[in-house]
Amino acid sequence: MKNKFLAVLSLLLAFALVTLQGCISYSFTGAATNAQTMQVDDFFNNTDLGPANLGQTFTNRLKQYFQQNSSLRIVPENGELQIEGTITQYAITPIAPVSSTTGQTGDPASLTRLTIAVRANYVDTLEPKNNFKDRVFSFYADFPSAQDFNSVQENLEKKILEQIYIDIFNSTIANW
Repeated sequence: MKNKFLAVLSLLLAFALVTLQGCISYSFTGAATNAQTMQVDDFFNNTDLGPANLGQTFTNRLKQYFQQNSSLRIVPENGELQIEGTITQYAITPIAPVSSTTGQTGDPASLTRLTIAVRANYVDTLEPKNNFKDRVFSFYADFPSAQDFNSVQENLEKKILEQIYIDIFNSTIANW
């Protein structure tokens, strides 16, 4: 009986060790890079309609996103990973027209769309095959046209930029 117990215990222990060995190599950060440092240069706002501080806000939040979701250390220069770019689009577009009840005015839009696009360049000094140049990351959010844009602008920008950060992260160090 004791030998049977020891045999079962040995099998369970061996199974546990094999299972744990497979887990040890997994990165819980989602980052698939051996780099230790990342340089995030200023993203410039090259749009007519975007807020004046959009470039600085984007750059600072992108740095925060990488720090929170990876073990990378953000450095001002000579990073093993380097990213820079330009905000190229900040557009407010009417969509989803509805018919006018008076017939005297044009068809108003029931929804309006805010679209933000960023063009980025990425250099991976450890794995040059991961480099890219002039890749565009874009996302949009819709809001009711009856709403004042100024009242929803901050929330829309936050939602759109969060998706762009995710897309940039996945295209750079997550290798998706």
